[in-house]
Amino acid sequence: IHSFCKKDDHNKENLFNSLNYDVAAKKRKKDLINNKAKTQYFHQEKWIYVHKGSTKERHGYCTLGEAFNRLDFSSAILDSRRFNYVVRLLELIAKSQLTSLSGIAQKNYMNILEKVVQKVLEDQQNIRLIRELLQTLYTSLCTLVQRVGKSVLVGNINMWVHRMESILHWQQQLNNIQITRPPFKGTTFTDLPLCLQLNIMQRLSDGRDLVSLGQVAPDLQVLSEDRLLWKKLCQYHFTDRQIRKRLILSDKGQLDWKKMYFKLIRCYPRKEQYGDTLQLCRHCHILSWKGTDHPCTANNPETCSTSLSPQEFINLFRF
Repeated sequence: IHSFCKKDDHNKENLFNSLNYDVAAKKRKKDLINNKAKTQYFHQEKWIYVHKGSTKERHGYCTLGEAFNRLDFSSAILDSRRFNYVVRLLELIAKSQLTSLSGIAQKNYMNILEKVVQKVLEDQQNIRLIRELLQTLYTSLCTLVQRVGKSVLVGNINMWVHRMESILHWQQQLNNIQITRPPFKGTTFTDLPLCLQLNIMQRLSDGRDLVSLGQVAPDLQVLSEDRLLWKKLCQYHFTDRQIRKRLILSDKGQLDWKKMYFKLIRCYPRKEQYGDTLQLCRHCHILSWKGTDHPCTANNPETCSTSLSPQEFINLFRF
């Protein structure tokens, strides 16, 4: 009897351990399915049909969250031509469209954002762009979490607090980046003739990049203050009417184009230009990335596609 009791206790202990294992396994499976999962939810098709008009069909199947799930943004951020487009889209969603995303779309949004941050940490490029995106998202979440009692966000409040902590961690990682100088491989930028240096600087579309470049060396500082350089930058981003409303004269009585540029960007949106954008087929109303095959019945589908800016993409789903 004594040996039997010991055997029974041993079986009970094994049963108890087995139950604990099952509970732990179920919890891990539940976490994987819910918001702790790192695997993006995606569809096999990389395009989505945009319904015309405000109909029940459109409301049911053509939402911003559905489009965000199906347009393969995870792969797009790996393409240098699409990276800035996706980042701008993430920023616009962070400003005003977070509550328009479904629970799965919000999870995908955070997963894609994490991949963007990791890419920037590895490449050490576009650091300022991602800092601004994270700050915009954190500010929006601070406002939305305070209104959580009104069900403006999908999910538990603790989950969103955890996501905000992740954003703070990413910001700290970006702040701690130490950009390593590449090994000397021959001719540098300052070795080029001044006319070529100025020509290259004219290709920069952000005035803050010009200011940063001017801090590298004294000679570049002189070039970065060139009036014609800042004049072309103002004319590229803003209309003549906008410029006339924000005229600033220097001490010498000349137009101070540099000061005018930074005043103009506070008053008007800058011109946006991207290497690759999302395309909307006017014939079949299908939204996809350029080069993505979709079931178009037009004789020449390439002529039916029109490029969409990030803001125009979001406007498709406002109804």
